[in-house]
Amino acid sequence: MPIDCLVVDDHTLFRAGLRRLLEGEPDFRVVGEARDAAEALEMTKELRPDVVLMDIGMPGMSSFEAARRMSLACPEARVVFLTMYEDEEYLRQSLTVGASGYLLKDAPALTLISAVREVHQGRKSLSPQVLNKLGQGGRRGFSSHVIGRGPSLTPREREVVRMIAEGNSAREIAGRLGLSVKTVEAHRFNLMRKLGIHNKAQLVTYAFQKKIVKMPAGA
Repeated sequence: MPIDCLVVDDHTLFRAGLRRLLEGEPDFRVVGEARDAAEALEMTKELRPDVVLMDIGMPGMSSFEAARRMSLACPEARVVFLTMYEDEEYLRQSLTVGASGYLLKDAPALTLISAVREVHQGRKSLSPQVLNKLGQGGRRGFSSHVIGRGPSLTPREREVVRMIAEGNSAREIAGRLGLSVKTVEAHRFNLMRKLGIHNKAQLVTYAFQKKIVKMPAGA
């Protein structure tokens, strides 16, 4: 039986390239493509793929939130995150929502192909670059779900922090995440209390320190 794959990325050319790569293997079959996490969630429920290859940084619903819901609605689907970020916090979030893999987009084609086969067989797959960054703790095969120190943020909280730090208003965040303004304000209040932060400037500083948002070039 072929390994059924769902490709999820907001860039059409990347999806097309990934599809060609996967369909070049005799044991792979691409059953669908999604442009964002929300669409991927619905397609996963409908198509029941074996492996979901999903970008992290897409507009709309958080990819982490989509993966969490996928694990509930379709537990047999293995999620592999594809990203440009060698970020320990993103890796921790991936583990928290039950992902089976975390790969960098510049990984060699053979590494990606091997990773898909590994996660389909029930194993975990992590980019060698990220393993090297984590050191021995990472090489023990996802032995710890707690990477780094300080309060742990949920995928939704991390998304709200990122959007606040990028200068979005509560109304703009609510519109993009499909939440009410009151819910966004509640998230912001709970985040500040959880992190011991007292104003927006401190929250923005926290976002830069934890690499939730990138420091502007030249800063």
